[in-house]
Order: sequence, then C-alpha cells, then structure tokens
Amino acid sequence: MHDIPYIKSSKIGPEITASITAAAIEVKNISKCPIGVQVLAGGGKEALAIAKGANLNFIRNEGYVFGHIGDEGYIDSNAGSLLRYRKMIDADNVLIFNDIKKKHSSHAITSDISLLETAEAAKFFKSDGIILTGKSTGDATDLNEVKLISENRGKLKMPIIIGSGVTRENVKDYVEISDALILGSYFKADGYWENELDSERIRSFMEHLNKLLK
Repeated sequence: MHDIPYIKSSKIGPEITASITAAAIEVKNISKCPIGVQVLAGGGKEALAIAKGANLNFIRNEGYVFGHIGDEGYIDSNAGSLLRYRKMIDADNVLIFNDIKKKHSSHAITSDISLLETAEAAKFFKSDGIILTGKSTGDATDLNEVKLISENRGKLKMPIIIGSGVTRENVKDYVEISDALILGSYFKADGYWENELDSERIRSFMEHLNKLLK
C-alpha cells in the first residue's frame, strides 16, 4: 500500500517480485494461517510467481474480466493470460480471488454491465472467488450489492469476499452473506490505512467476530 504511486504490471521489475517473495517466505515460516499476496497494480502474474515460490495459498487480482480505468491508467482483463501462466508454472493449487468493479477505479466504460453480470463473467472465466469493495480503501462495501450477489450464490458457485470497509460495527451485516472478509484499515490506529497496526483494535474485532460465528 505504501509503494505509491503504483505502476502497471508492464513496469513491475524483478526486484519487486524478488523482495516480496523474500518477505512472503518469512511470513509463511511463522504463520499457520492461509496466506495470500497482491501486487499492485495489476501484477497478477507476479503475485502468482511469488505465491509459487513462497508456497502461499492464494492471490488477490484486479482486472480479471472486462477493463477499467484506475489511478495508474487503463487496466485490461487478464483472466486468459493469468490462468495459462498459473498452469505453466504448475501453480494450480494457488487460488485466484478477483476484484470486480474494483475500488479506486472508474467503470464508465462498462457502465452497461451490472455487478451481477460481471460476477457471472468471472465465473465463466473460472475465477476461484470474487471480491466486492466500496469506492476506495476503507469505504464500506454497498450492502445491497452484496445481498444481490449473495442471493445468486447458487448460480455463481464461488466464494464471495468483502474487500473493503469492514468494521467492528458493521461486520455482522456482512458475515452472514459472505464467505470471507479482507481487513486492513480497521486494524490500523484510528482506522486509517496509513497508520500503524493497533493491537487493541485487532483484539476487540476478533473477539467480537468469534462471538458472531458461534
């Protein structure tokens, strides 16, 4: 998050892949949890290479189906090339979770395609899961949109992941209609993404979540 401004995948150098791989191996060595990685912006292949090298479980990817305009410029769809690359490096065990209609982006060029249609396209292109977000980092994901996708989970047949804006106060709304949550901002001091991790906020959230899941 702090390596800004982001660059597109065509400009991501081997030093970035190498350094993140080294860090990922260290995290993997001290954690028993499933671990994933994302490389911004649009670095799906780089993320897969890191996951393969560090024996990670999943990646977060943007631009899987259709295209959009992000902060860093136009991001084209990468499903075809990404799945072929995963096969080529023998990394089929690494799951690919994909943002659809992602945050920090304009989707005017696909304004005639609904969120559900985008999710269906991701399913057709063999996504391992979809990630729904708000407009920007820390913004709550539209609950009505999540409900719509959740109501069609029987047809989509893949995990629904909430990718932004989850807090202790609203997690109950999401946990019942999704399969996983991605938290970052709320775990930081004052709930702001640039701040340091706040152990008390993390502890309080996890205790609350565990009670909800019982």
